[in-house]
Amino acid sequence: MTRRKVILTGASSGIGAAIRRRLLKDGHQVIGVCRQPEVGEASDDYFATTCDLSELDNLHETFQSILTHHGDIDALILNAGAPLFGYLEQLSHTQIRDAISLNLTSHLLVAHEVVPWFKQRGRGNVIVMGSESALRGGRQGSIYCAAKFGLRGFALSLREECAASGVGVTLIHPGMTRTPMFDTLDFAPGSSPDNAIDPDDIAAAVMMILKARPGTVFDEVELSPMKKVIDFGKPPGRRQNP
Repeated sequence: MTRRKVILTGASSGIGAAIRRRLLKDGHQVIGVCRQPEVGEASDDYFATTCDLSELDNLHETFQSILTHHGDIDALILNAGAPLFGYLEQLSHTQIRDAISLNLTSHLLVAHEVVPWFKQRGRGNVIVMGSESALRGGRQGSIYCAAKFGLRGFALSLREECAASGVGVTLIHPGMTRTPMFDTLDFAPGSSPDNAIDPDDIAAAVMMILKARPGTVFDEVELSPMKKVIDFGKPPGRRQNP
């Protein structure tokens, strides 16, 4: 596989950290964009960029700087996000606005900066981290699903827009994945290993997409645990994941 240089948002933990580690292990270069500074790998191939993607006004300057310093970018992985669950009437206007800004609008604006760069070069990959919440609605998930459904529509349309330019666009839809995200929620996957996806499974899917022949596009990839078991009612912040 050709050595790639990849922009990865949400690179510091969970799914993003697993993708970052796998890319670096396989000899690729990563520009990791995350909200808080991180240790990262001791590698000349990892470039950390601090950016709060929910602060939309800063995105143009941040990504133009990345493209100026890393003109050989050839893949973009839009992974950043945060959960928001609850009945609609329980959520404040600020919570709704911030969730849509991070989980939907920021991805659109980042793609707006990077995709023209790929089109000019006549190649590239955009990988969008969707969710099973982009495929079906769920109780207490109205805002999160709204963001993910919107992200899916955007990516499917962008795929059609980019085809003539040789740029591939792929959606990955993970089911419940065992990450620190559930530390902040009152539910989690069941404790059995087959009740949740491992983040490394998603990293493997990313590598499959990046290794594909340029003339082939994986439009959507859905991953789900073998047995869907949800553990409800644990106080947020007190759960110990196996």
